Amino acid sequence: MMKPITLSPGQLRMAEIAFWLALASSFFLAPNHLTLLSQILIFGLFAVALDMALGYAGILTVGHAAFFGAGAYTAGLLAKHGWGEPFSGLLAALVVAGGLGYALSYLIVRGADLTRLMITIGVCMLLAELANRLSGITGGSDGLQGMEVKPVLGIFEFDLFGKTAFGYAFVVVLAMFLLVRLVLRSPFGLALRGIHDNRKRMLAIGTPVESRLRMAYGFSAAVAGVAGALLAQTTQFVGIESIGFNRSAEILIILVLGGTGRLYGGLVGAIVYMLVHDWFADLNPEYWMFWLGIFLIAAVMLGRGGIMGALSRRIRTQEHMR
Repeated sequence: MMKPITLSPGQLRMAEIAFWLALASSFFLAPNHLTLLSQILIFGLFAVALDMALGYAGILTVGHAAFFGAGAYTAGLLAKHGWGEPFSGLLAALVVAGGLGYALSYLIVRGADLTRLMITIGVCMLLAELANRLSGITGGSDGLQGMEVKPVLGIFEFDLFGKTAFGYAFVVVLAMFLLVRLVLRSPFGLALRGIHDNRKRMLAIGTPVESRLRMAYGFSAAVAGVAGALLAQTTQFVGIESIGFNRSAEILIILVLGGTGRLYGGLVGAIVYMLVHDWFADLNPEYWMFWLGIFLIAAVMLGRGGIMGALSRRIRTQEHMR
C-alpha cells in the first residue's frame, strides 16, 4: 500500500496556484473549446455554491437551480431591456438570488432533512413552471432571447469564439471562489462546520444555529445566482432548463463526484464531469448517457468521498484545501 504524500503549507499554496494557472492556460492550449471551458468554470462555481449549503452547513437541498435560474433571468431580463452592463448585472443577480434564498431559508432551516428535501424540490419545480407560464416575460420553453450584453469594461466585446466570455468567466469565478474561501475560513465558516458536525453541542455553547444556517443558505443562493448570471451573459440566452430540477440534479452529481465539504470538490467535479460528458457525447452520440452513467457509478464506488476525498487519502497536509 502506497504511503501518503505529505505537503507543507507552502507546497499546498503552490499546488493551488498551479491549478488556477492550468485553468488560465487553457485559453491558449484549447482555443477551439473556450465555450466548453467557460461553462466548466461557471458550473464549477455553481457546485461551490451548493457545497456551502450541503457540504459545509449540512442543509439537504436538491433545488439549488432555483437560485441559479433566478440569477440567470435577472441578468438576462436586464440585458434584454437595455441594461447590459455585465458587472452590474452580476450584482443584481447576486442580490435577487441571495434575497430569495434568505427568504426561503426560514422554511428550509427549521425542517428536518426530508422536509428540507421536499421544500427545495417543490420550490424549484414551482419556479420552473412559473417561468414557463410567464412566457411573455421569460420566453417560456423557447427561452429568453434578444439579450444584448455590453462589452466588459466597455472594451472587450463578447465574440463568437468565446475569448471574452472565457476571460470574463475566469476572473469572476476566481474572485467569487476567493470570497467563498474567505467566508468559510472566517469564524462564521468555522461555526458552520461545528453545526454540521454536532448541532446540539453548538447550541449548548450559545451559537445561534438557525441564524447561521439562514445566512449560509442565503450566501450560497447568492453565489449560485452569480453563476446563473454568468451563464446568461456569456451565452446571451436563458433557457428554461436553467431553473429546472434536472439542472439541480446535475449539479448535485458534479459535487458528489468532486467531493462534498471540500471547496475544490465542486471545481474538480465540474472539470471531470463536463469533459467526460463531452467526450462520451462525441464518441457515441446515441448511447452516451449509458456510458456516462457507468462512469459515474464506477467513480462513486471506487472513490469514497469523491475525487478530492480520494486525493486526501493520498496527500496529507497541515492546511486542507477547503
